[in-house]
Amino acid sequence: KAYHFRGRKKGARQIKMTLENQYGITYNLKRIRRIMKKFEIVCPIRKANPARRMAKATKEHRTCPNELQRNFKQGVAGKVLLTDITYLTYGNGKRAYLSTIKDAETNEILAYEVSASLSMDIALNTLRKLKRNHHHLTKDAFIHSDQGFHYTNPKFQK
Repeated sequence: KAYHFRGRKKGARQIKMTLENQYGITYNLKRIRRIMKKFEIVCPIRKANPARRMAKATKEHRTCPNELQRNFKQGVAGKVLLTDITYLTYGNGKRAYLSTIKDAETNEILAYEVSASLSMDIALNTLRKLKRNHHHLTKDAFIHSDQGFHYTNPKFQK
């Protein structure tokens, strides 16, 4: 009953939490695993994304060294730029995505792009807007981001 609770199949940890929270039954995790093994109850494991495995094998998505070491404030405006993508939920569960590039020194948003899809274009368009609108960046300026798919993509890094 706990395995099928809310229409989703669960693993031992989730069964343990469901038993405790919904049915007030406390079982040891080892006991749950033993019972699952006895009755051949298997937790469905999500299949690995083959594209991700291929990118890792070909080292297509490389990460750059962390030169900034969290030293965001360098005392010069236009030298350190920060970027990320934010998920915006609106209406009946609809979602939009906001990509921004921010100057770390002044906290000014230098470029942004809003999109309905999370394609590579959102990050690339934000870069294009930055290049088109801001000429006061220093010659040694660089963009710091997390290691997300968009920022490790060869097109973005180029």
